[in-house]
Amino acid sequence: MNAPDTLGPQLDRARRIALLLGAVALALCAAGGFRDPTQFFRSYLFAYLFWSGIALGCVAIVMMHHLVGGEWGYIIRRVLESGSRTFLLLALLFVPLLFGLSRLYLWAQPAAVAADPLLQHKHPYLNPRFFTLRAVVYFAAWIALGYLLNKWSLEQDRTANPAIARRLEALSGPGLIVYGITVTFASVDWVMSLEPHWFSTIYGMIFMMVEALSAMAFVIVVVMMLARAEPLADQVTPGRFLDLGNLLLTFVMLWAYLSFSQFLIIWAGNLQEEIPWYTVRATGGWAWLAVILIVLHFGVPFLLLLQRVVKRRVRMLAALAAGLLFMTLVDLFWLVVPAFERAGPHVHWMDVLAPIGIGGLWVAAFLTQLKGKPLLPLHDPQMEGAIAHGD
Repeated sequence: MNAPDTLGPQLDRARRIALLLGAVALALCAAGGFRDPTQFFRSYLFAYLFWSGIALGCVAIVMMHHLVGGEWGYIIRRVLESGSRTFLLLALLFVPLLFGLSRLYLWAQPAAVAADPLLQHKHPYLNPRFFTLRAVVYFAAWIALGYLLNKWSLEQDRTANPAIARRLEALSGPGLIVYGITVTFASVDWVMSLEPHWFSTIYGMIFMMVEALSAMAFVIVVVMMLARAEPLADQVTPGRFLDLGNLLLTFVMLWAYLSFSQFLIIWAGNLQEEIPWYTVRATGGWAWLAVILIVLHFGVPFLLLLQRVVKRRVRMLAALAAGLLFMTLVDLFWLVVPAFERAGPHVHWMDVLAPIGIGGLWVAAFLTQLKGKPLLPLHDPQMEGAIAHGD
């Protein structure tokens, strides 16, 4: 049964609302950009990282599912695949950032490069032309992965060819390697280079966990909203949500472990070149935001996700996932904005509208992809086992 058979009108209405909200919010941001272009690009980058992270997390989790063959992926596979087919839109939405490089990055300002020996040393890598070329490579890889994963999955629906499952598995192993390499370089290019005197070898892995956590939280919320529709109504069971809750708990723990490991290594090692990055984020208003992240992005979710009763109740787990999704947005704000606002957090109105604008367009594209395919994979060799597990 396809999504249009039962959800067509609802998905169309939600898509129109998302598209309208996105267009209006981005139009207001663009108008504000004429008065304050620097703030526009800062807010746009922060919002873009959030929504592109969900898409990247979707493609990573669906490849992980094909590779390990877990039954937990049965009810979320179509949602993940729909998220992985949004990279063409994200590539188009990345273009405005190319016009604001000099307002975001010191290495894109010739005067700053001329006055800084370190920037001169990094200039062969950190320069606008090479930056753009690398971005093209990243998006080409992500678009190709999303295209093949969806193409072969739908071909499996049509043909019931068991060889396609092996083909998807064969793609996912190298695909995860490509994902890891491209996300690592993209996180360095787009975020770490905002402060080019600072570096961390664990930074790319932190962003992988941010993406996986946000994608899993997003998927759980979407599945809850679709839970009453056929054929998902009979498959969204407490047992399946227990599996998804366990995976969400894993990503929460990995995010906390990597984030704390980076802090511990830099601080305990008294690394003079790296400590200022934390000094800014651990003083003033940024310190309070860090405490909020520790409590609401790790402490509370960790304790709640240890409880089976929370993970087996669809609405309760979805509410927790929605909270984690919002805290991921706060986490990105804490990672990105101190590069510009060192005295303390200052939420500009474009910091609110930019995520709504980009998110509206992205959600509309996501719903378009979701509507055009069955809500559950057909003729999957693992389907019988997954159904038995859910029962």
